[in-house]
Formats: sequence, structure tokens, C-alpha cells
Amino acid sequence: MAIKIFIDAGHNVSQVNTGASVNGFEEGAITYDVAQQLAKLLDDDCRFNVRTSRSYKEQIIGEDSKSSLQERVAMANGWGADYFISIHANYFDKEEVNGSEVYVFQEYSSAWYLGKEVLDSLCESAKTKNNDVRIHPSLFVLRKTIMPAILVELGYMSNEADLYKMVNDPFSFAYGMYLGILKYVIKQQKNIGK
Repeated sequence: MAIKIFIDAGHNVSQVNTGASVNGFEEGAITYDVAQQLAKLLDDDCRFNVRTSRSYKEQIIGEDSKSSLQERVAMANGWGADYFISIHANYFDKEEVNGSEVYVFQEYSSAWYLGKEVLDSLCESAKTKNNDVRIHPSLFVLRKTIMPAILVELGYMSNEADLYKMVNDPFSFAYGMYLGILKYVIKQQKNIGK
């Protein structure tokens, strides 16, 4: 039975819940590109069944920030996904801050272990700094999903090197996440077999 993975391309590119914008680059466009490449990698692997929150880049989900998040979570919960992966790009007011991180609801949970594998592989593939898995139980998509959920911050749009990688090499992020998911799933299956 295929593992059902819901990939949320965080934010929209216009109107509501738009996320960060730097030098004409929109967070919602970056997350969409990475999400699509990750979805294709998973879709081509018979072990996985995948759905995405946005089916085209300009798609607007929700009427405001709250309903945008609610709709994404409702899609995953309604489908009965096994895992929820929300993809984002970070922003900070200091240009030197850089790297990738993953947020989860709770430490030492299924999501935490998945997040560890995904982050380690992403950083190795995309050559970004590993800022570790962080606990953030107040995030809506981590609180309201009924399956293990991770929120991946690919890098910092406010950092020139991170932004360049996210815009010009989305595949390295998607491929790293895919490898991390595989490592996690293989470990889970070995544990079940014990």
C-alpha cells in the first residue's frame, strides 16, 4: 500500500497569504517550484501516492491568511494523508542569517524523526547550513493536521546565497527532501520488521 504524502506549497503568489517577497522573487513561487519537483520524484516512486495543495502556481487558496491555512489542512486531513509536508522560505532582517530548518509540533515524535532525515538530506543536497529541527507547536499546520506534519524552511530569502540557490536550483532542495523521506520510510519499515 502506497504511503500518502501531502505536499503544501506554502503561501500564495498574490492577493492573500503571500509570504515574503525579495527583489521581485515571491515565496509562494519558490515553494511551488520545489513542491512540484518533490511531487514528481515521489509520484515516480511506486511506494508513494502524492497530492499537492496548489495545482498551478497562480492558484489562490483561501480568502485570507486564516482560511488559506485551514483549507490546506482540510485537504490533507480529508484525503487521509500519512504525512504532511509544508514548504516555506524564511526571511530575517539580517542578511547574514542563512540556512535551512524544519519545524515540528513535538520533540521525539514521528514528525520529529521525519524532519531530522529530511533536513539532513536537504542540507547535504542543497549545500545549505543545517539549523536543526525546531519545536513550534503554535503553527497552525502542525497543530491541526491529524497526521505527522513538518514545516520545512528551505533557506532565507533575505540571504543572497540562499535566495540564489532556491531560485536557480529548486531541484537540489526537492531531491534532498525526497532522499530524507526515503531514509525515514526505510528506517520505519525496518523497525516494524523487528
